[in-house]
Amino acid sequence: MNQFLFGTFPYIALAICIIGSIARYERDPFTWKSSSSQMLRRRQLIIGSVLFHVGVLVIFFGHLVGLLTPIWIFDAIGISHGAKQLLAVVAGGIAGVAALIGGILLFHRRWTDPRIAKNSSFWDNAILLMLIAQLVLGLGTIFVSLGHLDGHEMVKFMSWAQGIFTFDGAAAGYVADVAIVFKLHLILGLLIIAVFPFTRLVHILSGLAAPFRYLFGRTGYQVVRSRRKVALPKTVGAGSQGRKSPMPERKGAAAPDAMPTPAE
Repeated sequence: MNQFLFGTFPYIALAICIIGSIARYERDPFTWKSSSSQMLRRRQLIIGSVLFHVGVLVIFFGHLVGLLTPIWIFDAIGISHGAKQLLAVVAGGIAGVAALIGGILLFHRRWTDPRIAKNSSFWDNAILLMLIAQLVLGLGTIFVSLGHLDGHEMVKFMSWAQGIFTFDGAAAGYVADVAIVFKLHLILGLLIIAVFPFTRLVHILSGLAAPFRYLFGRTGYQVVRSRRKVALPKTVGAGSQGRKSPMPERKGAAAPDAMPTPAE
């Protein structure tokens, strides 16, 4: 079971995340959004959203750098395993508490306001609960980590994460004997990755890709609405069966001269 959960399931979760995200963007590009409800109970949304997003971003990039940076780099720059783990406990603890408070505020807002609840999908509620549970588990690991600040447990998780990305068949063995709270934290994290393309979390990819889209992507467009009164479009010819001209008729403007065809 340990081999499946921590040696095979990570690849299943990553495959579902990548393929599912591509399929959703191709099939339903207009659902690729955060579906904001900021017009409803705006104050609570702002407070909860800022705490939640700032906390989650710190945690995400902390995990990304902390787990995937090769161990020899930390050794080369003189950061000991114990110092790295202490930094992770302090920074992760502060960010985790902020994100948890924000997540609870967002969940309370979503469930106590009938208007917001009416416009919330199953996955809107499910993913928020999963993220809150993940934050609780993450904060729970701090109490275990405080019992061994030598950093050896941190090295196990670094070896596991880097082993997954380097296709190390023995990766699951690195976390075989860690505390159960760590295993639950890893499993729930993999489940969140697996359901990622079915939730509003996909807007994260839009945020990460936005700078590159503006610099190297296709030209954007702007929707402009005018309050000026424009005459109704005129009918184009008798053979057009009543179709309307896409250009509005301007009052007092003479009809343009007919353009000669190549045959003339």
